[in-house]
Amino acid sequence: MSDVTVAAELKTEPKLVTNQLPAAEIMGESPLHHADLESVAKHGPQEGGVHFHERKLMGLLTLRCMPSAEQQEVIKSLLGVALPMQPLTSVTADDSPIGKVSVRWVSPDEWLIIMAGEKAFELETSFFEKLMGHYSLVNISGGTTIFDVSGRHVVDMLKKSTPVDLHASEFPVGKVVSTVFAKSGAMICRVAEDQFELVVRRSFADYLWLWIQDASREYGLVVKA
Repeated sequence: MSDVTVAAELKTEPKLVTNQLPAAEIMGESPLHHADLESVAKHGPQEGGVHFHERKLMGLLTLRCMPSAEQQEVIKSLLGVALPMQPLTSVTADDSPIGKVSVRWVSPDEWLIIMAGEKAFELETSFFEKLMGHYSLVNISGGTTIFDVSGRHVVDMLKKSTPVDLHASEFPVGKVVSTVFAKSGAMICRVAEDQFELVVRRSFADYLWLWIQDASREYGLVVKA
């Protein structure tokens, strides 16, 4: 090969090659996906004093603000219900613009908003478009999950796990507290006389699931799909 040919080849413009990768399909998984709760629900005990159900992949938004009267009206229009201003209370709207929404008081300037997982981004976007003024809205869906526990012995099981007084006179339906639960933490809301929802951190979900199994042993545990 002559020097002229080599020089010509060296002057050839390089071709840019790009590999077009197909869009990745990311499958959402609950922190208890490894436990195969659907199989446990199908083949496990069908009767017991405590029932367990994971409300997986729900949408959860944390709202922080000191709402003005104008902000409260905008928030009510977005949620379909006014923020609960009374400490340790919660409200639920079944017919909000995005379906069922639960709003739980956390502190004087903080609320937890719970909805279907696929509606979280829609609500978050609506807040940023319509709510003016000073506030903070954070999507914590990926870092939490919800345990639904119920049954005639659910209070007995919970008494092993938290120091909170769960008597109906002190903890009525709708009350919500953030407290110690099984040496970890949880937000506990009483949604019916014998039914509670526990909002727990994803990193503690497996530990708390094992704890609930052990604490329910003497009453019998039924897993609901």
